[in-house]
Amino acid sequence: MLTQERALFWLDRWDRQQEYYMPDREERFAVIGDILEELLTRPDPLIVDLGVGPGSLAQRLLERLPQARVVGVDADPLLLGLADRAYADDRFRTVFADLRDDTWYDALELDRAPDAFVSTTALHWMNRQPLRRVLATCGKALAADGVFVNGDHLYEGETGPRLDALGRALTKRRARRAGVERDEDWAAWWEAIELAPELADLVEARAGGFVHTVDDKPSVHDYLDYLREGGFAEAGSVWQVGDDRIVVGIR
Repeated sequence: MLTQERALFWLDRWDRQQEYYMPDREERFAVIGDILEELLTRPDPLIVDLGVGPGSLAQRLLERLPQARVVGVDADPLLLGLADRAYADDRFRTVFADLRDDTWYDALELDRAPDAFVSTTALHWMNRQPLRRVLATCGKALAADGVFVNGDHLYEGETGPRLDALGRALTKRRARRAGVERDEDWAAWWEAIELAPELADLVEARAGGFVHTVDDKPSVHDYLDYLREGGFAEAGSVWQVGDDRIVVGIR
């Protein structure tokens, strides 16, 4: 049986293996919280976390914003199952839906327009056109003074291959300085998950049902173009360490 204690154990390991790729991950979370505190006007914001995964960002935002509510959407039943078991908080709920399906927003069943869409290390698995549709939906759905905030590995693409190579190299150097380069990686975490008896039901629920292939990867410029096209008055990159960036769209 998956207890809250065991769910929190696996989520702690998740956070550690993510730092293998993002040595400044906690700073990125903190900056996203800073952005929301700077830009949101309501003391009780409704936040939608796109690709919420196991809820790492969502929980940090709930700690920063004590009157906030977060609705997290994801297509991975195992990660959602861990989040649901680990975080017993009536300000947080998850929704199983695929952002590539144009009905994802309706599945959220929100009681009002959200004040923010946020995401971290999730939207990079979307191709250009599905991402374009998601950002257009965000632009239409947001409250009048709402924001979109995304932290991820974002690249120049065809316009800057040497800059992209440099960004990756700088991230690796930062990981060595931070002492995280030898920690458990993504593949090792998933291998351990599949062997855990308390997770057998969630592993079975995930098996064969969550596949994503990226063959038309959006650049950071695509993100900014799609945000402006989707109705955001301003869009830009506000933070970067190596190849790790935060982009913001302001309605």
